[in-house]
Amino acid sequence: MTERDQQLQQLFEAWSKERVKSIESIPPSGSNRLYYRIFGETKTAIAAYNPDTKENRAFIHFSKHFKSKSLPVPTIYTENLDQHIYLQEDLGATALYDLLPQHQQEFSEELLGLYKKSVEQLAHIQIKGGEGLDYNLCYPRAAFDKQSMLWDMNTFKYYFVKLANVTFDEQALEDDFHSFADYLLEADCSHFMFRDFQSRNIMIRDGEPFFIDYQGGRKGAMQYDLASLLYQAKANLSHQLRNELLEYYLNVAEKLTPIDRTQFTEYYYGYVLIRSIQVLGTYGYRGLYERKEHFIKSIPFALSNVKWLLENTEIPVAIPELRRVLHALVEAPRFQKYDISKGKNSPLKVSITSFSYKKGIPKDESTNGGGFVFDCRAVHNPGRYEPYKQLTGRDESVITFLKQRSNIDAFIQHIFRIVDNSVENYIERDFQNLMINFGCTGGQHRSVYSADQMAQHIKNKYGVQVSLWHRERGWAKEYL
Repeated sequence: MTERDQQLQQLFEAWSKERVKSIESIPPSGSNRLYYRIFGETKTAIAAYNPDTKENRAFIHFSKHFKSKSLPVPTIYTENLDQHIYLQEDLGATALYDLLPQHQQEFSEELLGLYKKSVEQLAHIQIKGGEGLDYNLCYPRAAFDKQSMLWDMNTFKYYFVKLANVTFDEQALEDDFHSFADYLLEADCSHFMFRDFQSRNIMIRDGEPFFIDYQGGRKGAMQYDLASLLYQAKANLSHQLRNELLEYYLNVAEKLTPIDRTQFTEYYYGYVLIRSIQVLGTYGYRGLYERKEHFIKSIPFALSNVKWLLENTEIPVAIPELRRVLHALVEAPRFQKYDISKGKNSPLKVSITSFSYKKGIPKDESTNGGGFVFDCRAVHNPGRYEPYKQLTGRDESVITFLKQRSNIDAFIQHIFRIVDNSVENYIERDFQNLMINFGCTGGQHRSVYSADQMAQHIKNKYGVQVSLWHRERGWAKEYL
């Protein structure tokens, strides 16, 4: 047990008056905060570790303030800020994002109802939740002011535009940033702004939405949060649905505070654009710079939103260089989605196998003798530890171990880039076979996880025929 596990156990047991039965890591997202689900005899809690004390104080203050107004946020059970940890209510494991339709499925009435409940509660947390809030505790800024906007726009410039190799006039772009920020600040900026209001931060319990991860909240424009939810890149909501939810939100909000609907909507699309710019900056840093595949895959969706804005809205402020840069990004071939129909119509069959080096590299059953063998043994091995010895790379606790205590994700991202080149080349040349092997000591943990990740990556991105075989586990071949 690590020192942090001991600290979390002590905090939980002091609060619950129960023994800890287990502590499970929750897979990390885009932040440096670490979350754990702790189980006692009858109680559970979500534990958070965050070395940023100011951010912790902001979140705890916001939570207690919102809770006092009966708003749907987790209860804070207890905290030890000297150790950078606190416990909060366990709202379950289902986020609104998890319920989004997949593979061209219809957007159900039930899901529409959850979105309506979410925007309704958003209006309440912005307006009623903002009343009496101590904005001095907001971190890193008390308001989404010009400085905050310039930070976001410069992150976009340095971590997305530059890494995308789009040329620009730096002074002209900087002038546009200032003009755009000045225009946005003409809107009403007197209410609470959640800052990252998107479907992954909306938990669904018993058919009701609850909000998490608002530690970056501050005073700002109401339009920003609504834009964050309705134009979330991977959610990919239809424009008809976005308009319906915008109208529903305004119907609720204008009962809580006076709103000029025409003016609200005019500034709304400006805030959709700055949110899109902020998102692209994050995707650039996490994806183009840190090479995290999830963020790279989200870029085309974010640029699709920008393309729609450029073609369908007219933001009344002169930002010619920013518009030129955005057009260049939208048209950049490297960010276009791969035409999956090419793979579906290709004769290519990709065979992916996990194996143990003790039993030898798998034999190539095709006629071309080509492919890859990747050695996973440099990755930290969960099989060294007793709790994981009987498990495999498909078990949640092993996956969490690999994500948090090894470099497996970075390892796989490098492999994706190598293999993608071959897959695309083979599709174009009508090759019929490609073999990809992942080996580790026992063929049980690291190689199984890596093979699974590769199989899903190739199937989702290219649509080719994929077979997956975990040789040492004795599992039958899967055909994806």
